Order: sequence, then C-alpha cells, then structure tokens
Amino acid sequence: MLLRNVRFNSIFRSVVTCCALILYIYSAKAQNINELNTGWRCAPVNSVKVNGEQLSSITYHTDDWLPATVPGTVLTTLLDNKKVADPFYGMNNERIPDIYKVGRDYYTYWFVKDFQESKLAGDEQVYLNFRGVNYSFDAYLNGKKINKEQAKGMFMRFSYNITALLSKTGKNRLAVIVHPPDVVGNPNGGQGGDGTIAKNVGLQYTAGWDWIQPMRDRNTGIWDKVTIERTGAVRITDPHIVTLVPGVRNSEGPQANAIVKTDAQLTNANTLPVSGKLSFTMGGKTVSRLLTIGGGQTILVSLTDMVLQNPKLWWPNGYGKQDLYDASMSFEINGQLSNVQHFKVGVREIQTTWNEHTGSRQIAVNGQKIFIKGGNWVISDAMLRLSDMRYDAEVRFHRDMNLNLIRVWGGAMMERPEFYEACDKYGLLVFQDFWGSGDCNGRWLDPMKADDQWTRRKYPDDHTLYLKSAADQIKMIRNYASLAIWCGGNEITPPEDILTGLRDKLLPQLDNTRWFVDYSNSESMSRNTLGGNGDGPYGIQPLSVFWQQRTFPFNSEVGSVGVGDYESLKRFIPEKNMVPPVYNESTRSNKVDSVWDYHKYIGYDTSINKYGKAKDAQDFARKAQLVNYDQYRGLAEGFSSHMWDWYTGFIIWKTQNPWTAMRGQMYDYYLDPNACLYGLHNGSEPLHVMCNPVNGMVSLVNNTFTARRSIMLVVRAADMAGKDSLITQVFVDVVPSSTKNILSVKEMMDKLAAKEGAFLTLQLLDTDKRILSENIYWLPDSKGEYSGLQHMQKDKLDVAARKLDNDRIEVTLTNKPGSVPSFFNRISLNDKQTGNRVLPTFYSDNYITVMPGQTRKIIVESKSAATKSMAVEIDGWNSADGAKQINILN
Repeated sequence: MLLRNVRFNSIFRSVVTCCALILYIYSAKAQNINELNTGWRCAPVNSVKVNGEQLSSITYHTDDWLPATVPGTVLTTLLDNKKVADPFYGMNNERIPDIYKVGRDYYTYWFVKDFQESKLAGDEQVYLNFRGVNYSFDAYLNGKKINKEQAKGMFMRFSYNITALLSKTGKNRLAVIVHPPDVVGNPNGGQGGDGTIAKNVGLQYTAGWDWIQPMRDRNTGIWDKVTIERTGAVRITDPHIVTLVPGVRNSEGPQANAIVKTDAQLTNANTLPVSGKLSFTMGGKTVSRLLTIGGGQTILVSLTDMVLQNPKLWWPNGYGKQDLYDASMSFEINGQLSNVQHFKVGVREIQTTWNEHTGSRQIAVNGQKIFIKGGNWVISDAMLRLSDMRYDAEVRFHRDMNLNLIRVWGGAMMERPEFYEACDKYGLLVFQDFWGSGDCNGRWLDPMKADDQWTRRKYPDDHTLYLKSAADQIKMIRNYASLAIWCGGNEITPPEDILTGLRDKLLPQLDNTRWFVDYSNSESMSRNTLGGNGDGPYGIQPLSVFWQQRTFPFNSEVGSVGVGDYESLKRFIPEKNMVPPVYNESTRSNKVDSVWDYHKYIGYDTSINKYGKAKDAQDFARKAQLVNYDQYRGLAEGFSSHMWDWYTGFIIWKTQNPWTAMRGQMYDYYLDPNACLYGLHNGSEPLHVMCNPVNGMVSLVNNTFTARRSIMLVVRAADMAGKDSLITQVFVDVVPSSTKNILSVKEMMDKLAAKEGAFLTLQLLDTDKRILSENIYWLPDSKGEYSGLQHMQKDKLDVAARKLDNDRIEVTLTNKPGSVPSFFNRISLNDKQTGNRVLPTFYSDNYITVMPGQTRKIIVESKSAATKSMAVEIDGWNSADGAKQINILN
C-alpha cells in the first residue's frame, strides 16, 4: 500500500514548463530558459565536511549522495528515496522525526546539480533564477559564492547574473545549502502549533491545524523552480499589463474599445550604454518605444497605451467566455532580439462597490455585478509537490462546481503562476490573502500559544522581509485576469506598519487596479444586520439553516463535511482501521477510530443514522455521500435564494485538502471527487430550479446576464415505488441576476412523503423541450427518517458507454418504464487490469438519479480514456446487481 501511494504521489511533482516570473500570463517564456529539475543530489549538512567552494567544484565526488527531488522539499526527497513512509497514509506521519525535537540541522541539506552551458556569443548573459527556497540559502558555482549575503525568505524570488562564473569547458556545478525556517514552532496541536511558526515570513499550516497534521521538515527545500536563462545585453523583468474596460458590457456581441497599458523593468548588463526598441504585441497590434539604457542601469519603461477595437473580453465562470489574447514583449538591439517574453492576457476590468441593501461589498467585472460563489483554497499539496497538471485539475473541479471564485487562504502562500493560469483558463476569480492568520497572529486568547496576544500581534519578526516579499510576489502574479481581490490576512490585519505599507505604498505603486480588503472577514467587506462580520457556520447543518438563518452578507468562510467514499478511504486508511464512527445521541459525541481522528474527521452526527445505522465503514462512506450532496446543494441554494437581498456572495470553507484529511473537501487529495462536488454543481447552476425545504416553495435562480422567457417549469412527484404524478407544468419568465418564487408544494409533498419518503423532480425546459435544469430531491418521512430508501426495490437500469474521441466517453443511463427510481448512481472510470479508478477524471454530472422511463447522458473525460483497458463502473444505491463494469464501445 505504501509503495502504491508513493507511486501515486510522484505524478504530482513539478513538471517542465518554461515560465517567466510575470502575471496575467500563461506559459510566460523568456528567451532560452531551461529548468534545472533533474539530476540533483543532496546530503544532510552534518554529513558534509567541506565548504561550498569545494562542493561546487566539478571534481568533488557526490555519486554516493541521495538523488534529490527539485523542485521539492527535504521530506519529498526522503519519501522518494524510501527513507520515510508516506506521511499521508495511516499514522506514518507520527513516525517521522519532527524538526522541533531533532533540531534544524536535521533537515538542513546541501543540494548539488551539474549542468552544461554552451559557449556564449557577443553580449549574451546567463542568469540563475530561484523561484522559491524555504527558508534561507547560500549558493556556489564552480568554486565561487554567488550571493554576497545569505538569501532569505520563502516568498522571495532570487536571480543572479552568473555569466562571469561559468566554466569555459561548459561543465558547471551548482551547490546550494538550504536552511529550515528560523523558528520551527512546537506542533502542540494548536492552530499553527504554538503559533511561533508565524515569526517567519512563510507557511503557517506546517506546524499543524485542525485540518492537517504538521509537516515534519516545515517544508524545507528548493521547493519551486530553478532555471537558467540566456538573454542578450538587455533583460526584461516584471512586465506590468493593465486592461481597462470602461462602461457596462455584455458578454456577447460587439464591444466598445478597451485600453491596454504596459510597462516593464529593463536591465542593461553591459558596462556601456545600449540603445534599442521595446515592443509589446497583442491582438495584431504593436506599440514600441526607442530608448537608451546606461551601462549597468535598471530602468522602468512605460509604453504608449494600446487601443483594442471590438475586444474579446474575459468573464468569470458562468457569465461568458474566458477569451485570452496571445501577447509578447521584446527588446531588440540593432534589429537583434535581446530578450522576449510570451504570455496570454485576459481583457477585463474589476470593479467593487458597497451594496447598501445587503451591507456588503459587491464585485463587478466589465461593469456587470457578479454574485460570488466561491471556495476556500489552502494549498495544492502540503508537501509542495506542485505541478501544472494538478493545478489544472483542481481549478477545473472548481469550474465544474459552478463556482466563480477561489480564495487563497493566508496561512499558506501566494500560489505559483501556473495556478493563476488555470484560473484564467477556467474563469475563477481569485481572492488572494497575504500571509497571516487570526490564530497565529494574536486575534484570540489561546492557551496553546507560546506568546501572548501582544507579542503575536507583532509577528513576523522581520517586517522589512515581509514587505520585500510582498512586493516581489505582487509583481509575480499581478497580471493575471483572474486575480480580483487582495486581502491583508486571514481573520486579522497584519501589523500596522505592514498594513499601511501594503495598502498605501506597495499596491498603489505596483498594482492599483484591484480591491484591497484589510482582512478576510473585515467590516469593510461585510456587515450583518447587527453590525460586525465573521465566519461560519461550519459543520453539519439542518438544511433549513441555509435557507432561513441570515448570516454574514459576504461570508468568507461557511462550510460543512466532506468524507470521501470507500475507494477514497482505502487509499490512506489501513484495513484494520476501517471502523465507522458511532454517534451517541445522548452525549452528542462521536466515537472515532484513531486513524480517522488523526486525519481530522469531523462528525456527521445524526445525519447518517437517518439512512439506517452504518453496518461498516463502506456503508458509512456510502451514506455520507448522500449527506454530502444534500449539504452542499442546500448551502448553494439557500444563499442563492437570497441573492442581492441578504447576500452578495459566499465562500465555502473549504473545497480542497492538500493532504488526506476527512473534512471540508469536494474531492480528495488524490483528485477523486465525492458527492459534495456534484451537490454543489447542481445547487450552483447559473440557471437553476429549486425547492425550499422549509416552506416547499419552488423557485428559479437566474445568475446570468440574460433574461429567460417562456421556459417550461415541470414539477413532478413520485413515491418510493416510482409511481409518478404531475403537480404542475407552467411557462415562466425570469429576469437576469434574480430569484423568482413560483409556487409551494409543501402540503402535497408532506402528504406523499409522510409514510416512507418521496421524490420531488423539478425541471426547466426550453421551447425545444431540452432540459435546462433538473433537480431531484429525496424527501424524508414524517419522522425525518429516510425509511423508504432503506427498503427500495432493485432498479432496472440499462447502461451503455461509447467513445466520443480519445479523451471523452459518453455514458447513457436508461431506466425502464414501470421500474422504481434508479437512485444515486456513482459513475467511475476504472482501469480494468487493476480495478482502480483513473484519476483525475471529470464527469459532466455524477451521483445521478434516473426516474422510470428516463434517459440520462453523462460525458466522462480523462487523458487516459484512449487506453484500451478502461471500463466504466456504475454503483447505484439500489443497483440490481451491485456495482457493475461496463465495457466501452469504440
């Protein structure tokens, strides 16, 4: 099992993508950039008896050192070399030495890398770029030290001109000693452990949280990309691209002009002045400027504004297309290219205003207000095994949930450019926290913390490094279309000098186009009717809470449970620990297995027992999916029902986990979705029909810019045997960005469901009778139990699967007339040889109920779909033959 997890985790390591350090921007490629991501070796500092000058000599023997994972952490390297067991499995993490006990030297490592560099021509320059090292380092090349002073700061990029240090033979050796964070913190079980991890400008979750165990090396290592870059005499760094889209725009049709403003920093590495031309090209247009740069000089250069006629605009998910322009910025000397960077630009403008009616901020894009449906994001992988593939898959899942925003939480980091590229691609706005949290940084009295609140309020120790890091990271990501909001910190502002430095200096100078909110649940963001703001509720809630109880009008954290299904649990829980939790109603407490508890299980309380007491862990996980679906559909529907009345948005805590936790996730660490994702997918539809569980009111949500007229609402009910009755069928209209109540079905449904429950089916049809929205509720009996589901007859579901192309499979589910409802079918794409699910796989819908006489078609998409040994598995609540494999027809 351990080896399987190690192999699985290895696919999430960083892969080769030439990417310059800029924004708005996909695959930013400077001229001749090569990643140093293979062939590294490493050794613990105490085992190395020579200095950096000697280590970086090409003749020094390192063949007996460990192969190192770069980008990666020390713990990643130890795992890849089987020196530790997978810390994401079982209780393995407890068996790995913690840096707090063994000391910083235990995880202080030397890293070496040999590389070839061909002979330079003319004024060519070579730069060594580090995009992220945790926490401090010294670097040596060919017997010479590169950095004069120790480089420090996890969130700092470092770039060195190494032209003069390169070997004339072309064979070079780089040696880097990496030190852990200055303060490692005591992982005493508190939020961020004893809180002292926040003395650094770095990650806070690494000392543990209520959703994760501590990372034992505190993520020490060369954790992000290392590149060698060749340019001419003049190098472009940190281009800045701003798009202005005045007025109120529609997402379709002709557009008025948009303006593109650009500038960049240029460095002349020559000792003599250099004259040349800086150019920016986009959408078939070019703006240029002739200039001269003094010897050894760095200057900031602005170009003439570019006017785009009838521009293709970028919109958030659900509101329009995510059009992106290919663009480039280049510098030429005497007609010869010195440096060029290529990227993609989304043309859009972010606005924010205060909504007096709701008492909260509202976000607009291109002049159109956007109802925010968001998810909180911690980090892609707790061990920093970051990759383009994983970023793309995770952000795509958020798109598939019908969300339009991701909040990047302040106890982690600003994500890598590839994350924002994926957000640009899929239309997810980004609410980006700076570093800090109320837990570690002193908002609350906390006996688990080493220092008092007054002391913690001053964290981190080095305010200058914080602001320097913030400036660097702003430059790195400021150009992405998806980036919408800057936030001073999670549930607390940073210290006053940092706050004013960010708000009054850095952001106005480096990025004056976005809203800055001082902290995540600030009153400048949201004030409820009693005054003030906050978070929550969290955990299992009666569905009525989401509909009836008014919470914060722009809620930055509200959420529920998220246990995966049995296939997910098997990936990280040993068989002997597959013991389902037991809830004691009299004491209101859960009895939980030690591994479940270690992986931060959060209680489902009485909700599982309403479907019948769990027989075993598999039955528990199966019933948990019903709860998952209902909770997140109900959350999205409840908030949407009060759109622009009570709320301008909500952000779920949380939608993903960077390790194998058992709470707050729509898909597991291995990128396997659970029913939370599809409940949210349903409840967050841009055009959606739904029913209030309290008063039975059927209503429509139109969360788009387009009015829908003469659409047919069909309301049907069915008992557990599938006997169907039409309640109503009526044409309805709904205006843009609104909700509309139609009729109440409470009295009728209460009678039908009283004995053993019932099904309520809602549909919206267009004039061609195509389904625009379908929503099927399973209702409890008069005691609040799902007694009928526990005794359902077996269905008569027919399943067929055929390939549409190399990546896509169409699955057709047909339930015979006269049968019972085929309830809650989980579709999976499996490897026929191993029986394991193929991950990641994307489903147009899942956990599907098919009523008698109905046919549903689902699209399954995976890069592995072209493999001949794939099969589709269907596992339904009342499947006649249990889970069954369906061969895929070509």
